Amino acid sequence: MLQDQATIESKYKLFIERAAASKLVWGLKSKDGWANSYSNDSEEVDVIPFWSDRAYAKICARDEWKGYVPVEIPLAEFLESWCVGMADEETLAGVNWDANMFGVESEALNVALDILNQLNAINSAISFKNYSSINEFITEIGESLD
Repeated sequence: MLQDQATIESKYKLFIERAAASKLVWGLKSKDGWANSYSNDSEEVDVIPFWSDRAYAKICARDEWKGYVPVEIPLAEFLESWCVGMADEETLAGVNWDANMFGVESEALNVALDILNQLNAINSAISFKNYSSINEFITEIGESLD
C-alpha cells in the first residue's frame, strides 16, 4: 500500500527533528558495506537510506538487507562527510524509509540544510572539522545549491 504524501513528509520532518535533537542518524551496514538502493524514480540514481532512530533502521534489515545491522553515525560526520560526499556523487538520501522502502528521497545537501536550520532553530551547538559554525556551513551549502 502506497503511503500518502502527508505521511511521507511527516516522516521526513521527524527525521530532521530527531537527528538534530539526538545528534545522530542511523544507517544499515554489513560486512560488505552500507545498505543502498536505486531511486524509486530511476534505477540510474543511487540512494543511501538513513533513519532517525535505531528501531526504524532495524525494521528495514530484512529481505535484501537481511544480515545488515543498524549503525549510528554522529551528526557532524553525517553532515560533513556523508551529505557533502553524496552530493558530489549525485547520490540521494533516503529518509526514514519504512519496511516497504517508502519514504523521502532527497538531495543530500537539502537534507543537510534542513538539519542545520533545525539545529539553529533549537539553538543547538555542534562542532565540525571543516566549518567554524553552523551558519558558515549553511552559507557554503547555499552557494553550492545556487
